[in-house]
Amino acid sequence: MAECGRVDSNTSSHTMDKSITLPPDEIFRNMENAKRFAIDIGGSLTKLAYYSTVQHKVAKVRSFDHSTKEAAGDKLYEISVQEEVTARLHFIKFENAYIETCLDFIKDHLVNTETKVIKATGGGAHKFKELIERKLGLKVDKEDEMTCLIKGCNFVLKNIPHEAFVYAKHADSEFRFQTTNPDIFPYLLVNIGSGVSIVKVESEDKFERIGGSSIGGGTFWGLGALLTKTKRFDELLQLASKGQHSSVDMLVKDIYGGSYACLGLTGDLIASSFGKSATADKEFSNEDMAKSLLHMISNDIGQLACLYAKLHNLSRVYFGGFFIRGHPVTMHTITYSINFFTKGEVQALFLRHEGYLGAIGAFLKGAEEDNPNQYSWGENYAGSSGLMSVSPDMNPMQRARSGTFDMLEMDRLDRQLVNLPLLQDPSSYIPDTVDLTEDAQAREYWLSCFEEALDGVVKRAVASQPDIPEAAERAEKFRQKYLHKLQTLRHQPFAYGSLTVRSLLDTREHCLNEFNFPDPYSKIKERENDIALKYYEKAVKSLEELSWEDRQFALVRGVLAGNVFDWGAKAVSEVLESNPEFGFEEAKRRLEDRPWLVDSFDQWLERLKGPPHRCALFFVDNSGVDIILGVMPFVRELLSRGTEVVLASNSGPALNDVTNSELQILTERIAAMDPVIDSALREDRLTLVQDGSSSPCLDLSRLDKVLAMLVRERQTDLVIIEGMGRAIHTNYYAMLSCESLKMAVIKNSWLADRLGGKLFSVVFKYEVPAGKPH
Repeated sequence: MAECGRVDSNTSSHTMDKSITLPPDEIFRNMENAKRFAIDIGGSLTKLAYYSTVQHKVAKVRSFDHSTKEAAGDKLYEISVQEEVTARLHFIKFENAYIETCLDFIKDHLVNTETKVIKATGGGAHKFKELIERKLGLKVDKEDEMTCLIKGCNFVLKNIPHEAFVYAKHADSEFRFQTTNPDIFPYLLVNIGSGVSIVKVESEDKFERIGGSSIGGGTFWGLGALLTKTKRFDELLQLASKGQHSSVDMLVKDIYGGSYACLGLTGDLIASSFGKSATADKEFSNEDMAKSLLHMISNDIGQLACLYAKLHNLSRVYFGGFFIRGHPVTMHTITYSINFFTKGEVQALFLRHEGYLGAIGAFLKGAEEDNPNQYSWGENYAGSSGLMSVSPDMNPMQRARSGTFDMLEMDRLDRQLVNLPLLQDPSSYIPDTVDLTEDAQAREYWLSCFEEALDGVVKRAVASQPDIPEAAERAEKFRQKYLHKLQTLRHQPFAYGSLTVRSLLDTREHCLNEFNFPDPYSKIKERENDIALKYYEKAVKSLEELSWEDRQFALVRGVLAGNVFDWGAKAVSEVLESNPEFGFEEAKRRLEDRPWLVDSFDQWLERLKGPPHRCALFFVDNSGVDIILGVMPFVRELLSRGTEVVLASNSGPALNDVTNSELQILTERIAAMDPVIDSALREDRLTLVQDGSSSPCLDLSRLDKVLAMLVRERQTDLVIIEGMGRAIHTNYYAMLSCESLKMAVIKNSWLADRLGGKLFSVVFKYEVPAGKPH
């Protein structure tokens, strides 16, 4: 695939044309702002890393001075689009055949760098040292290969969810991604280059080589070349993928006529690699010999890895090195070997960005003054190529093309992200409810759904910037980019880790930001907030007139009805487009009657008759009716009971979700009308905090560190999660160590049908952790 590897149309995809024309807008992006470089040169591939600053547009909310409200046209606030600079890491992988062209390109586009040194690692760093220094005018500073590898491995494991995967050859999805444990240490790294190095990694800077073997990738290549006269490594693997090892290997059943039951050996087990070649008087095919050799090397490495893992009591074993390189045959044989020798107790784990580890590590070695490890980083789906299946039987031409150019981009996040301290078991927490990688029917539905919604997103993006003539042109570029991503994910759903509704939404946000549409729903939010505020006092007054029990039910119905106002849901956006007068009362009528699809209201009501909670953490959802007429009256009731409340909202825009900066202004306006909210704000019983996210969904393992500290300080004993994205697409099964309330209205008929309900069905899920009294 390598979306950025455009070879001239008259160039055969088999050949490597050194005069390749590099599209500067897609490869080596932001080169004019590049600050630091690192390079990792292997036997056939070069990996370049550099740090740059990216100028992009952000939506800033500015409150009007309401003492002169009339002068401001009675508007609540204004959103202005401003330029902001953020840090980005770029990693590019290409074949060594292109190194001169790439160095020339870099030299021509280097404008502002003050860097005098380029960090280098890998076997080719010495070979190309003179060329790099001559072309770029930079001093090559060589770094230890193993140190770079470990640093790079630690970095991707900490910053990229779904970095590690198990390879399952015959499963519906070849790749099964693992949830990264918040504590990545200790682990075993088995690096298979020419030989094998086995490294125990205990912390960021503490690791030791505890073993290894001279029988590795070089052995497979060397013996393979002698046996088959095939000199290319990839061709050897191609041969192995078509071979039958049992033609060459002596199996247990060849010796005993079947299995050797008392020793637990199955008949198909290899008793002796190449055993038949000693006695059989015949020629063996290159394919069969290559397959036998691959099994022999992989089994040997697998057994070594298992012995070291047991010896050092390690359950996480990652495999990397040029021997792996994403080849399914290699991953399958190593996986089989590990499963056999540990009886399934240890899993063979591979890394999505394994090829970049050395370059990342070398880059980190040269970045001490602005240490990237002090920040959290996120993969930018808009600028990354993604993982590809290179299974030869799936697409024999794919590997020839895929090696051309491959990219990974990571953006520095504004805040450090950590786990929510109230997760019952952070290591087993999975945010997403459905894994579309493994559910083909759900995958096809949601990919089509996002394709169909694209016109509406483009329209709103243009409308959000009415005074900018080239907005339509940028919006069209966004459409093409996102459509291309969706097409890629249709063929390779595992490209960016587990495919989920959340990752589809996040990819769309990344693509919108790429083309400077930071907040396409800004005008809609502004209008809806203005309107909803006018009804706040009336809504509160009508609630206060109800009996206590009726009020609790009305408050819950209010949150649910408010949650109907979701422009991200097609069924709702169509109603809101066609009927701007659609209001709060109409939304309440659309809700299903009790009993709801998931209905714990009676248990919740019973709990409210008990003592108040100490502190409630409320993850809020949409702007307008949702936050103002649904959430705020509910919050007001909690405050009146004596419960402190922390309102967590998005740090950046996503769909029509309320952002923290918008919520600050809305809450101030509500406080001016409502003494309960006003006193809670002044006494610090109501706190507004950002969650560190810019997504319509919610990953409780990547939240703003300040929020996590507040949760601890306030001894939070209730978590409320609202909305379809946060409480159904994500966190529906999340287990917390305190009481939790998940509230949402299902605004998608397919999802409603999947869950056994209908459009506008209600999920009201009150959960108490096991062992805690109700």
